[in-house]
Amino acid sequence: MISLNKPLFKLGNLVATPGALAALESAGVSAWSLVSRHVAGDWGDLSEDDRQLNNEALTDGSRILSAYVLKTSVRVWIVTEAENDHGNRAATTLLLPDEY
Repeated sequence: MISLNKPLFKLGNLVATPGALAALESAGVSAWSLVSRHVAGDWGDLSEDDRQLNNEALTDGSRILSAYVLKTSVRVWIVTEAENDHGNRAATTLLLPDEY
C-alpha cells in the first residue's frame, strides 16, 4: 500500500496550466488529490516501461511523469523536472498532454 504521509521525492514549485485546471474543475477533481498520488509513487495510467523509468528516477534524479485519466476521459499529466546539480527539482507541473 502506498503511504501518502511519506513523499518519495521533492516537488519543487507546483504549477498548473490553465487547461489542466479547467479539466480538473470539470471533473470535480482537486489538483492536490493527483499530486499526492504522484509524490507517493502512484504513477496512474502508464505503461510498465514508464513506471520502471519513474522508479529509477527516484534514485537517479531524472524526470518523473504520472498520467491520470479523469472521469471525463481527459488525460492529465504531472511532470516533475529532473534534479539539478545540487539534487533539487525545480518544479512539478500539471498539464494536458497536448500542452507538453
